[in-house]
Amino acid sequence: MIRYLARRLAQAAVIVAFVAAISFALIHLAPGDPFSAVMDNPNVSESVRQTLRAQYGLDKPLPEQFARYIGQLARGDLGWSFSHDRPVLEVLATALPNTLLLMGVALVGSFSLGILIALIQVARRGSAIDHALSGVTLVLFSMPDFWFAILALLAFTYWLPIFPVGGAVDAVMHDYMGLGARIGDRLRHLTLPALTLTVLAAGSVARFQRAELLDVLPADYIRTARLKGLTEREILRRHALRNALLPTISLIGLSFPALLTGAFFIEKIFAWPGMGLAVITAISTRDYLLVVGGVIIGSIMVTLGSLLADILYAWADPRLRAR
Repeated sequence: MIRYLARRLAQAAVIVAFVAAISFALIHLAPGDPFSAVMDNPNVSESVRQTLRAQYGLDKPLPEQFARYIGQLARGDLGWSFSHDRPVLEVLATALPNTLLLMGVALVGSFSLGILIALIQVARRGSAIDHALSGVTLVLFSMPDFWFAILALLAFTYWLPIFPVGGAVDAVMHDYMGLGARIGDRLRHLTLPALTLTVLAAGSVARFQRAELLDVLPADYIRTARLKGLTEREILRRHALRNALLPTISLIGLSFPALLTGAFFIEKIFAWPGMGLAVITAISTRDYLLVVGGVIIGSIMVTLGSLLADILYAWADPRLRAR
């Protein structure tokens, strides 16, 4: 097992390095630079621009800039954020916990809701409820993240003003609240973006889990359980679900990229101060190193999610543990 983990971690390091190289090249090859907005002022001379570019090493050839950046990465330094005027590592360290909170709630919520919907569908397979839920999950599976998020924002902050418009806390009153009120304030701000991401991801989980449950129902041990006199609910819960969950565990690793990209869009729409909002804002301001740093952290999260799914699969399947 240790050898397997070491091999997977080495593969993850290669993937992260490859992603870092591509993202670094693409963001630097795009027209413009972080100081383009400053240079729109006609009173700023070209010599000032060249001085700024030289100060941050942007006047060097791209291979030299990349070699310098790799050297910084080897020391654990992600560089300096132009837009925030502080180290990239500090910016991402502030934003990452909010993204992990949003993704964690959405991951648990989407799998719980998706598996519950699949159980209801299989228990009533062929009925009107099954067909209706299949249609709903197909719509959710096909719906763009940003479009559904905008609808949720309009519905529950404008038409029915139940939740705050955006942010993680009340910017004015949060610091003056008691502990319980502060927790409630954060939960109110978290609910709508987390619920939006949960509902969207639950559609694909439900469709996948329903298909897996239908695959195991014709098995011999299911027929044996029926002959023993177990109810359909007990068969689904105690026998079918346990075996149908094994392929679903691998879906956790595949869900990480979808949840991460979905969180980026949702953070922007709901002004949730996470890594997605920081990276999208950095793209608009051409903050090179913050964009590359966000992509690197995102790729690390995705590879670790895939590794976690493999470990969970091996833990849940005794046949793999015996090898």
